[in-house]
Amino acid sequence: MQNTNITNFRKNIFSFLEQTIKYNEPVNVSTKDGNAIIISEEDYNGLMETVYLSSVPGLKEKIVEGLHTPLDDCLREDEVKW
Repeated sequence: MQNTNITNFRKNIFSFLEQTIKYNEPVNVSTKDGNAIIISEEDYNGLMETVYLSSVPGLKEKIVEGLHTPLDDCLREDEVKW
């Protein structure tokens, strides 16, 4: 994560945003009133999806259970009915 103050961020905003988008590297911008984190849209969407999936009751337990299921007990890909 890159750290910068608001003055430097303002001077170099394009460069910071380009790095954040291109390399998914967050930027911590400090101000006198507190800090703000700049992240790429891709990272934001990933976080929101994780929050959503974490809110589905029982889903975490099913995922963990699936991780412990031997492959021999799983359906083949062509047997899965959507």
